[in-house]
Amino acid sequence: MKRLRRVALAVALLFMAPTLRGASPVDSFEARFAAGTMRIDLFHTGGPVPEAFSVDRIVADGPWSGSRTRLVDDTNLGAYLFLVLDPATNATLFSRGYSSIYGEWETTDEAPRTQRVFQESLRFPWPRKAVQVVVKRRDKSNYFREVWSTVVDPASPDVNPAPLTPLGKVFMIFENGPATAKVDLLILGEGYSERELPKFHADAKRLVDVLFTHEPFKSRKKDFNVRGLDLPSAESGVTRPQSRIFRRTPLSVQYNIFGAERYVLTYDDRALRNAASATPYDFVEILVNDAQYGGGGIYNFQSTVSVDTAFAEYVFVHEFGHHFAALADEYYTSDVAVATGAAARPEPWEPNVTALSDPKRLKWLDLVPPGTPLPTPWDKETFETQSRAVQAERRKMVASGAPPSAFDELFRKEKLVESKLLSQMAHSGKVGAFEGAAYEAKGLYRPATDCIMFTRDDVGFCPVCRRAIERVIDLYAKP
Repeated sequence: MKRLRRVALAVALLFMAPTLRGASPVDSFEARFAAGTMRIDLFHTGGPVPEAFSVDRIVADGPWSGSRTRLVDDTNLGAYLFLVLDPATNATLFSRGYSSIYGEWETTDEAPRTQRVFQESLRFPWPRKAVQVVVKRRDKSNYFREVWSTVVDPASPDVNPAPLTPLGKVFMIFENGPATAKVDLLILGEGYSERELPKFHADAKRLVDVLFTHEPFKSRKKDFNVRGLDLPSAESGVTRPQSRIFRRTPLSVQYNIFGAERYVLTYDDRALRNAASATPYDFVEILVNDAQYGGGGIYNFQSTVSVDTAFAEYVFVHEFGHHFAALADEYYTSDVAVATGAAARPEPWEPNVTALSDPKRLKWLDLVPPGTPLPTPWDKETFETQSRAVQAERRKMVASGAPPSAFDELFRKEKLVESKLLSQMAHSGKVGAFEGAAYEAKGLYRPATDCIMFTRDDVGFCPVCRRAIERVIDLYAKP
């Protein structure tokens, strides 16, 4: 019997990863990948026609800055997942979850009747041999299903290995070690004229400093490098279609994405990636030189903030939570551009929202204090009454063209009321399951009465969100 066990162990070791047969993780990486980054630019199409992907181009995208040891994504985050496979063995060489602007657009009222094309990119270490690239997306039950695949040969004449001349000037905000062993955050400026670049540097430092006052970023600061990139615009500001203000800026960032007056992103993924390729990066934050309240964040794609509003610091951190750790919005009374309201909900894949179909299997149950009821009671009706009054007032202000300062004042008043209300409930400051989250008043639950993903209050991330953030930090910075 002992001999059989020894034979079984020997066979198992034979088929395990090279790291178990004497090769270090770095040696294994270097055997499979070169030092650069490969980028596949895709066209992502849908609407009345079936969802489809097609290759735009395959190019070099600067040095590889990601981990050389943690290549397979085990976080189960993102609406999509892409994998780089060894065609000979079907082994997964690399994978990352992500979300896309297409995925958000698909939930709008426009999508069923209008065909549109969006840009997105897949980035991974430059393979030494041909690989198969597979994209999966979640189905209605949130299981990943393959939706597209292609074979990429780095020796193909269709693959361009030439480096791109940097489009802007890189500057260091702080550095704690080599890019491959840290989370590399890149801050880009949009709508800053040449003479306003000192303002961009000051804005970048101010907002980055704020991010690292929040846990767990504060405790894990040594796991980060942060760089900035100067991209001067011809004139100050960015495009605001609803205000009839139009600009031609390096990244084509604009307000009014999907018709939402304060949703700010760029549709131009190619411009974003070309600019970012000047330096190692894992995540990008775009600072928008504007005083109109706004921002946006999509997991593993981009996040933005308008820097000159009274709530810029809050928006920066909140939107970075979406981009960095796939945190869901926990609010549900604000106007949004997406259509929700599924009758039968699967368990959300986002780490900070639950359908609570079985309280005994709540995904953050270990953080719930003993004796806390699930679902957890809170003064929901009072909160909704005052919140909807604010939303009604905001809609009137939008219709009348109120100045940015008026919105800031409205949000200050809202913050005072909400902060007092949410801090004085029986389960304030505790983890539970509080109904109302992810744009849904009923059927979805958040972990705490208050969190930076729920309101503009000065409460930071709740314990559930903090844990989710740490898992992503570990994916990039943990050996």
